[in-house]
Amino acid sequence: MSVAEYHFVSNWEIDAPIEEVFDAILDSTRWPEWWRGVPRVEEVTPGDPNGIGNVRRYTFRSLLPYNLVFEVRTTRIERPALLEGASSGELAGIGRWELEATAGGTHVRYRWDVHTTKAWMNVLAPIARPVFNWNHDIVMRWGEEGLRRHLRAAG
Repeated sequence: MSVAEYHFVSNWEIDAPIEEVFDAILDSTRWPEWWRGVPRVEEVTPGDPNGIGNVRRYTFRSLLPYNLVFEVRTTRIERPALLEGASSGELAGIGRWELEATAGGTHVRYRWDVHTTKAWMNVLAPIARPVFNWNHDIVMRWGEEGLRRHLRAAG
């Protein structure tokens, strides 16, 4: 059975300094405090003193009636502009947060190149791909909205 590949790109405009945005994204164990759709993040392995090799298990919940669970191992950190990780579990691939300071705050681009590992998702992909794409967009919109609220409250 072939796997279903997805290439998502999400863009956020956050009215906060790049360092604050970077720190909030880097500290993913706190995402459940502000990101609707992320009920749980667990530290699996702490990684080196710079955070490289860190492994966290993520549970994402959406409007669709299922949770996605996967682990991400941090592979690159270039403060305050880049975070990258390799995922395994129900979604496998590479996720990359790219941040750029703007006149109004910070532009965040998230690139998520993954494939599904669950048989039912691969079987349904030809007809369900638009729904999976829509679902991803909703969860990412919740993240953008939550991060904005979180940083305003912290500021």
